[in-house]
Amino acid sequence: MFAEASLSIWGWGGLGVVLFLVTFGPFAIFYLAFYVFCFIVGGFAVTLLYGKINSEKLLEKCEHSYLAPTQIGILKTLDEMKLEMKPIKIDRRLTGSSFIDEPLQQVIQFALRDYIQYWYYTLSEDESFLLEIRQTLQNALVQFSTRSKEVDWQPYFTTRLVDDFATHLRVFRKAQDRLADREDKQRDITEELVDSFFEAEVEMERKICRDVVCTSHKDEEGFLRDLCELLLYLLLPPGDFHNKNMRYFLREVLARGVLLPLINQLSDPDYINQFVIWMIRDSSCNYEAFMNILKLTDKPSELEAVKDKVLEELQYLRSLDTAGDDINVIKNQINSLLFVKKVCETRIQRLHSGKEVDALKLAANFGKLCVIPLDHILIHNIALQFFMDYMQAAGAQAELFFWLTVEGYRVTAQQQLEAMQNWQKDGKKQPSNTKGLLKAAALGVYEQYLSDKASPRVQVDEASVIKLGEKLQKDDPTPEIFDEIQKSVYDMMLRDERYYPSFKQSPLYVRMLAELDMLKEPSYRGSDDGDGESFNGSPTGSINLSLDDLSNSCHDDTLHLHAFISDTGVCNDHGKTYALYAITVVRRSHDGSEDCWKTYRRYSDFHDFHMRVTEQFENLASILKLPGKKTFNNMDRDFLEKRKKDLNSYLQLLMNPEMVKACPTLIAYVYDFLENKAYSKGKGEFARKVDTFVNPLRSSMRNVSNAVKSLPDSLAEGMNKVSDNMGRMSERLGQDIKQSILKVPPLLPKTDIDPEHCRVSAQLDDNVDDNIPLRVMLLLMDEVFDLKEKNQWLRRNIKNLLQQLIRATYGDTINRKIVDHVDYMTSPEQVADYVKKFRDSYWPNGILAETLPRREKNIRQRTRIAAKTSLLGIMPDELKHIIGADTTRKGILRVFDMFQYQPMNRRLVYVFLEGFLETMFPQYKFPELFVKLHSRSPRIHKYSQKLKSSSLKR
Repeated sequence: MFAEASLSIWGWGGLGVVLFLVTFGPFAIFYLAFYVFCFIVGGFAVTLLYGKINSEKLLEKCEHSYLAPTQIGILKTLDEMKLEMKPIKIDRRLTGSSFIDEPLQQVIQFALRDYIQYWYYTLSEDESFLLEIRQTLQNALVQFSTRSKEVDWQPYFTTRLVDDFATHLRVFRKAQDRLADREDKQRDITEELVDSFFEAEVEMERKICRDVVCTSHKDEEGFLRDLCELLLYLLLPPGDFHNKNMRYFLREVLARGVLLPLINQLSDPDYINQFVIWMIRDSSCNYEAFMNILKLTDKPSELEAVKDKVLEELQYLRSLDTAGDDINVIKNQINSLLFVKKVCETRIQRLHSGKEVDALKLAANFGKLCVIPLDHILIHNIALQFFMDYMQAAGAQAELFFWLTVEGYRVTAQQQLEAMQNWQKDGKKQPSNTKGLLKAAALGVYEQYLSDKASPRVQVDEASVIKLGEKLQKDDPTPEIFDEIQKSVYDMMLRDERYYPSFKQSPLYVRMLAELDMLKEPSYRGSDDGDGESFNGSPTGSINLSLDDLSNSCHDDTLHLHAFISDTGVCNDHGKTYALYAITVVRRSHDGSEDCWKTYRRYSDFHDFHMRVTEQFENLASILKLPGKKTFNNMDRDFLEKRKKDLNSYLQLLMNPEMVKACPTLIAYVYDFLENKAYSKGKGEFARKVDTFVNPLRSSMRNVSNAVKSLPDSLAEGMNKVSDNMGRMSERLGQDIKQSILKVPPLLPKTDIDPEHCRVSAQLDDNVDDNIPLRVMLLLMDEVFDLKEKNQWLRRNIKNLLQQLIRATYGDTINRKIVDHVDYMTSPEQVADYVKKFRDSYWPNGILAETLPRREKNIRQRTRIAAKTSLLGIMPDELKHIIGADTTRKGILRVFDMFQYQPMNRRLVYVFLEGFLETMFPQYKFPELFVKLHSRSPRIHKYSQKLKSSSLKR
């Protein structure tokens, strides 16, 4: 039975295995074993996890079983304390002005939200800390506001700020001069310039050098931490300041979160360039200034950036459909862009080839020099300066100074004699010593230049000198008493080969043309208004011959002319594009017959005609106003229509019956201009440039003369004092001439320090009163345009005249305007506007502005070109007339270059910040503190050792 049972088990078991393998396959046994293994492992894992959880619960119960039960009183006390807590009330008054407090509170709220709350709430939900921070900031702002109200900001904005800027510019100019003198230029030019700059700063400041702060990021952060900790000591309540956690927290926020980003932005050259463009955004683009910048730049990267933009614009214009009416406009734009592209390529090739030469030398050797007559040179301030320098080098300064002194004597004598005649007509008592003073002045001129004791003595005909001496002894002096000798001196300067003829061949003459903006480079010839010509000095040019015949036929009361511009077109001649105006002329004779014709004139023809008329009829200069010239986009349709309208008005004014009645011979000039023939230009482009420079000078001289004659009676006493001092005029002139000849500098306070190594404000004359406008002009003009290098005699006279003019006439007015402007800038309404602009720019629509990515290099380079063009374009022509076009360009470009180096910009920002704090807290020793904070500079120690060694050698 057991055997049968065993066989049955094996049989059935084997059958089951066979059926299992047949049904599930031969590998099913392995899957089954795997499933069994997984079941066992899973069960084991579940058992461990269940045991772990139960063990933890048991342990937790055991631990708590040893703690005493919490007393009900403590919990009740905590609940009552929470119920008694009340929100802290913060006084939102900060400055005492609701205009400022409202936007300032929003700035505080946004700053706390975006810089503190976003991370604080991850640590704690308790708002007491945030409220304490806000209260501390408000206390500091209240202290700051209270202190600022007690400070007189006018001296800071009108004197200290200007002095800091001018001194910074002086240091930069000295660094440029040193770099130009160095021969070993192996390092990068920027690095050398920065080193030279801070070396010059040590010599200027002597105790302070900011090189470490401006060039080392780590040292700059340490400086800002020390400065912020000091400010917190002055502004925070003692309890808050002695809380180290609070103090260090606020110090880091102010130093790294506020001041450092602000200084980084203000010192960024690209940001400054954008700010310059934004400041003068209202001024129109000056094409002439743009081309000058392209020709003067020494940065190939700037030219490459402009060229890339030109190519992009050319590609766009060529892709436009030119089948419309704008085809001429598009072609003109393409031609202009092609010319700009050519200028850029030529300049880049010069810079890369290393063949860049001085434009003055290039024009002197290969250019066609314009000829300026001697009489124009003697009346033009800039031209006279160079001719004076040449005459001094030639040893003929006495002749030139004699001519100038006689001109001054003639004007003075005419004014005094006219005053005497007016007194006689009005029946007033005239000063008895007026003629005596005039005679003393004339004798002084004679003794200074013509007598045997004169040194140097003017070389003229001896007989004329003797005759003049007899006249001075016998007769009363007249304004014309020196005319004969003055004319002979003028003829000698004009014809003697040593003087004016040689001056035209000298380098000084070329520099003079550059200052007058009349110097052409040979590679950039051509103009929209005609070719360059020499100026013959004739007031009317070649028109004189034809007018004799025209005057007989045209000057007829029954002859009537009517003319108007009927059409405007654009012409292209040999690659030069210009506008042509079709003038329809109708002439009606006395018998009723009419003649009608058309004549075509360019704007340059109108300009040439305008010069002839205004020179022939000076009284028309203030009535006739020719529309101004526009070089950029002067073929634009809207501009041409506007010019057509303005020129039509100009023509109608010329042919007005009242105008013809006042100037009967004017009709002959008008008829010659309107006649159907090619208009003969008597002057051309150069004459128009002379007109631009000389005529404003003449008109300004007439205006000054009229202003002097129309001075109010309150200034009569001052004029009498001027006439009383005429007796000492020759003595002063002699001293000025000797100083000019011997190059003796004006008297300054004695000091062992070179004036160039002092701050700008230290060099103001002692006899100059504290007149703010004069102070500002002297500081800025001397440093920006480096006027100290000009002719000393002429510059000193201009400076003295400026001082007297400001003191006697406009000093109080200008001073009052500046004071009022400073008051307006610091008024509550303006301060509130500054805070609002800061809020809106930093948090537009209440959201923190994103950090803008750094702009591409090409865009930054084009911004440099645009900024330089804008700066050069806003310079008024009057400034060029006073100090010269080339000097103006160099001064403006020097200021621009100064802002292109971030370490130097940082230095200027820190100088302004230090001056602000010294003005804000005058009772504290901030100057000594800054000396200590900047004492880590190795240049300070090096300079101190140098001074000690030099003192030991003495």
